[in-house]
This record gives sequence, structure tokens and C-alpha cells, in this order.
Amino acid sequence: MAMDSQSDPAPLAGRVLVVVSQFNEAVTRRLLDGAQAVIRQEGIPEEQVDVVWVPGAFELPLAVTRGLDTGRYALAVALGAVIRGETPHFEYVSQSASQGLSAVALEHGVPVGFGILTCDTMAQARARSGGEAGNKGEEAARAAFQTQRALDTLDG
Repeated sequence: MAMDSQSDPAPLAGRVLVVVSQFNEAVTRRLLDGAQAVIRQEGIPEEQVDVVWVPGAFELPLAVTRGLDTGRYALAVALGAVIRGETPHFEYVSQSASQGLSAVALEHGVPVGFGILTCDTMAQARARSGGEAGNKGEEAARAAFQTQRALDTLDG
């Protein structure tokens, strides 16, 4: 029998954590708007959503870890924007954030929507935060909810 994680989603058993990077806030606020739109579409009341701001993308994994350690959250969404500069800093921050968020999800068994843009230019970041390339904040939130439904199906 095939598992269908798309049919009549069960209510989310827990809160939603959204952690957002302040660095490149003009972009990350647009990612947050997209994520919040999906959360509303999923029927989650605003009072069940906690939005936490951190300085940059590097700090996202620690904040998500601390939130998930509380046991209050059914899923998390991490939002940030890392834009390439003239030094290797871009690679270090991007790699640390992505590996850290992956480790957090695996350690806690909780979906973590990955909404960190890694772009060469601010124009690319704007395009991916509600411009012609869509909104990756929406995509990250949607992926977290879809993953939670798949996990619920696997749990029986």
C-alpha cells in the first residue's frame, strides 16, 4: 500500500519555530513574509508561531537547536541570505549553516526548512525572496510541513 502524505493533513502537534538572520534583513524579511504566508495557509494560528531573530546565518543552527531542545516545536524554518563577497567568508558561513541545520534536523528528528539563500549578488537574492525566481522562504516552510506529514505517515 502506498503512503500518501498529501491527503488531509493532521493538525500539527506543536508550535512552529522560525529563526531569521538579521544580516541582509531587506532580503530575509521578505523570506519571512513568504514563510509566514505558508504557515497561515497551513492553518497555524499566529500565537503558535515563534519568530526569533539572530545576527547572521552562522547563528541559525544554534538558535534552532536551542528551540528544538525545548520540545515545544513540531517543525522549524531557518531563513537567511549569504551573499558572496571578495573573501572566502561566504563559503565558511554557507557551509557551516547548511551542515549545522542538517545536523539539527537529524539529531532532533524534527523537520527544519532550509531557507538560506546563497547568492553571488544582491539582485539574485532579491529575485529569490519574492521576485521573479519565487520566494525561497515559502519553499522552505512548505518543505518543512510536507516533511512533517511524511514523518507522521511513517510513524503510523
